[in-house]
Amino acid sequence: MAAPRPYALVVFGASGFTGQFVAEEVARAAASDDLRGGLRWAVAGRSRDKLQRVLERAAERLGKPDLASEVGIIECDVEDPASLASMAKQSSMVLNCVGPYRFFGEPVVKACVENGTSCLDISGEPQFLEGMYLKYNDQAAEKGTYVIGSCGFDSIPADMGILYTRDSLKGILTAVESFLTVNTGPEGYCINDGTWKSAVYGLADQDKLKVLRKEIGHAPLPTIGAKLKRRGQVFYAEELKQYCIPFWGSDASVVKRTQRFLHTQFQETPVQYAAYAAVGGLTSFVKLMFAGILFLLLVKFSFGRNLLVKYPEFFSGGLFTKKGPTQKQIDGSSFTFTFFGQGYSQGQDPQHGKPTVKICTQVKGPDAGYVATSIALVQAAVTLLKDGSSLPKQGGVYTPGAAFSKTKLIDRLNKRGIEFSVISKPEV
Repeated sequence: MAAPRPYALVVFGASGFTGQFVAEEVARAAASDDLRGGLRWAVAGRSRDKLQRVLERAAERLGKPDLASEVGIIECDVEDPASLASMAKQSSMVLNCVGPYRFFGEPVVKACVENGTSCLDISGEPQFLEGMYLKYNDQAAEKGTYVIGSCGFDSIPADMGILYTRDSLKGILTAVESFLTVNTGPEGYCINDGTWKSAVYGLADQDKLKVLRKEIGHAPLPTIGAKLKRRGQVFYAEELKQYCIPFWGSDASVVKRTQRFLHTQFQETPVQYAAYAAVGGLTSFVKLMFAGILFLLLVKFSFGRNLLVKYPEFFSGGLFTKKGPTQKQIDGSSFTFTFFGQGYSQGQDPQHGKPTVKICTQVKGPDAGYVATSIALVQAAVTLLKDGSSLPKQGGVYTPGAAFSKTKLIDRLNKRGIEFSVISKPEV
């Protein structure tokens, strides 16, 4: 038998803006009842000094003065394949926080798959996520390793929220619309520019995503029940009393992949899905419209993308900055996902007639970008460690919903403050 590895998990990129929050959340989880202080883990990155400071910060915030001596440090560079392989060999699982993933994600996946190490990330980039499925799914299956992307705010609340809505409906769920609302405190809010860069390059490469999907070659999913009508690019949602736009993140892509897996593997009814984000009242909508038009014009050209990346604060109206949010801004922020589902009562044929049942559910939590993302990623990792018998029977490249649909992930998220609840179940 192979010798046991020194660590159960490694946080790679722990000295990055998001990585520091993930490291703190791992330290918190390691002391929880679920793990009972028995987690052996490490942080990894290019600078030992910076990693040491991350552990010192977490120790101070958690009141754990001995934390730095309890956690391993691995020096590793995403541009050095040998160091990535060395990191992968020392752990059963890597939590990859180094983005943008289109530039830096694949070397980590490759090192993990080749060395039999599971890999979770917080990517919201469909081209990267689907590209990893195409290139590494078969090899990961052979190795028995799980590569699970989008385990942060993109896209655990949406993906698991759909499954929660399905399980809460007394009937057959056939379609869901989700609406994201982000709330900020008196200090306002901003996002670290790493997310901005991912959006810039992601929109620039949309045509490549279409080519990639043709190469994957999946047949279209069957439409069960009444077809879900898509709303416009901008619309006023009576349900929220706000203007809304389509959500640009990876949620729609991830949910569709989950629904395909559940349909092909377990013959479950595929759920149609549309994702939207609330942008507020008329003033907010007008500001966003002008910023969006400028963004879409510039992102088409190389010089425009360079400007967008160089001056994120200017072109995003202060929403994205190189420094990221302050702790007060993070503490004052929260999110709500509201899901409106429709379907058919038990015994009714979904292929005939209009939907006869509907349901409204919510997923609520703290700051989406860093706190909820860290909680989601770490609880996904804990689930991978603890619920092995409930995971897919073989390794592969999975979405969160595909990997965790039969696990206790939602229960764990509820306990850590990402709350799933049923709002109403009225008959249509």
